[in-house]
Amino acid sequence: MTPEPVAAYRKERVGRRVDGVLIAALVLGVLVGGRLPDLSGVTRTLLRAGVVLLGLQLSVPQLLAVGPGVLVAVVVTVGVTFFGTLWLGRCLGLPRGLYVLVASGFSICGASAIAAVEGVVDREDEHVATSVALVTLYGTVAMVALPLLGASPEWIGVSVHEVAQVAAAAPAGGVATAMAVKLGRVALLAPIVAGVGARGRTGPLVPGFLLGFLALALVSPLVPGVVLGPAKVVTSVVLAAALFGLGTSVRVGALTRTSPRALLLGLLSTVLVCGTGYLSLLVV
Repeated sequence: MTPEPVAAYRKERVGRRVDGVLIAALVLGVLVGGRLPDLSGVTRTLLRAGVVLLGLQLSVPQLLAVGPGVLVAVVVTVGVTFFGTLWLGRCLGLPRGLYVLVASGFSICGASAIAAVEGVVDREDEHVATSVALVTLYGTVAMVALPLLGASPEWIGVSVHEVAQVAAAAPAGGVATAMAVKLGRVALLAPIVAGVGARGRTGPLVPGFLLGFLALALVSPLVPGVVLGPAKVVTSVVLAAALFGLGTSVRVGALTRTSPRALLLGLLSTVLVCGTGYLSLLVV
């Protein structure tokens, strides 16, 4: 194993532990829900700030290094998963806000994508909580299952939901490749958010926080590594605080009523992203 993959593996192990705070923060918020004042305004601000900071994790040179064929597979997989999940959500009779968030999280980058899209779609706070829980559950299943199937780093990067889950699933020598492919999916966050927000939008097509995300993505190659590490921790903390705020407004009864069909949607979407990722990589 060369020094570069070893360093990448160690770095992502740290990021994996930090990203695990997101779901814990959401659960804690649900547990204390109803005991705190309304945090919706602060929560929205934190979510958007977290999405802006995510731009620093997108390295364009690293993304281009995976090759045009794999990038085509990424675009195809994200497109099929996103629109396929929308169709499945409608067929299952789920609320639009819920299945749009699930489609975004499962096709792009998990809870981070959900945090970006929730600001431009009509949804309930329960929809956000449910979609984050689903992407964590099924992302973990994919994280365990794909290595058992002998998945390549490219297949893992194009299929597993969360960035940290990709790092956990990839073999030590393939972490850099898997993460580069995953970055290809993250890069599609901007057009997805713009497209979702265009429906019924009377203001700017591209939200200001998304422009901030793109700006930081463009300058990220110029930012020294000593800054990027702490910035990732700050991003996770900001998103965790936002998800805690969302959790405080969740009512468990509402979650229980939507869970069976939502669980089925998560399962079908996971099969869709993994299957499409595998087939698209075979073709290219």
